[in-house]
Amino acid sequence: MNSAPLLRMRDVGITTGGRGNPRALVRDVNLTVAAGETVGLVGESGSGKSMLVKSAMRLLPRHTEAHGHLDFEGRSVFGFSPRELAAYRSRDVALIHQDPRAHTNPLRTIGDFLIEGVVAGGLFSPREARRRACETMASIGVTDPEHRLTQYPHQLSGGLLQRMMIVAALLHSPKLVFADEPTTALDVTVQSEVMAILQEQIRERGLGLLFISHDLDLAAAVTDSLAVMYAGTVVERGATAEVHSRPLHPYTAGLLACRPSATAVTRLQPIPGRPISAYEAGPGCAFAARCRFATEECRTDRPHLRTVEDRLVACHRVERIGAELTRAVHS
Repeated sequence: MNSAPLLRMRDVGITTGGRGNPRALVRDVNLTVAAGETVGLVGESGSGKSMLVKSAMRLLPRHTEAHGHLDFEGRSVFGFSPRELAAYRSRDVALIHQDPRAHTNPLRTIGDFLIEGVVAGGLFSPREARRRACETMASIGVTDPEHRLTQYPHQLSGGLLQRMMIVAALLHSPKLVFADEPTTALDVTVQSEVMAILQEQIRERGLGLLFISHDLDLAAAVTDSLAVMYAGTVVERGATAEVHSRPLHPYTAGLLACRPSATAVTRLQPIPGRPISAYEAGPGCAFAARCRFATEECRTDRPHLRTVEDRLVACHRVERIGAELTRAVHS
């Protein structure tokens, strides 16, 4: 694995609402993705995961702004000129959306969807683009690729259409792929098939992958390292195996404790309260209102990421509660 990062985020924040009523959506995120590395970004809906991906693609909605430093191969993405940005999107990175039917045109064929972008970007001729599309489809197990090019999105199953999204992402040979909950709309069996295909392609091509998910178990199965987000900030970051088996932040432990077991009948332990957005967080820890370990310090003093054992954790009490968290997850 190449240790030099393809993508580096330093103190990235995102606000919306304009200057008159700015609201924080993401605060001070630091993250790297290297070539050949798969990084998972996990958290409940509204935690800011997708916003981070949109900021990395420079696709934030109107009246929403990103600040901080976000570099691709040492170049500032926020500072790209229109020409540099077009080249970055068409050659260097790719985005796999969570709902393929919402990102395909029902009036255009699969061939149009796959080929139009790389031809318009000057990467391939129409004939070469069709040939490469068929080769990529065959490499991920899609039968009769020539026929698939003539079909429309509604003629494909959800799993097959998501495979086409993977083909579209890989067709221009990017260096980094953003996968924004790419299996959410699929059933469990198809999820496994799609993720196996994506993993194999990432491994064979040596690409970087930033995998976004609300499913901690799924992310743990496919990533090298994990970053757990809550209320727009990263609260725990480390090697996937360690974070999944021995969480150090109460929120990470809560996510693990409330998942159903595949091997035993256990009572689920939901996290009390509701998730909040970054702009709703008070001066202390954003998770304090839902945390049974919170003290007055937690409510008044916001914790920052610090090194604890083998990872980064944003919690004042991690040294005191670490063992209890591990027992709770595995009980």
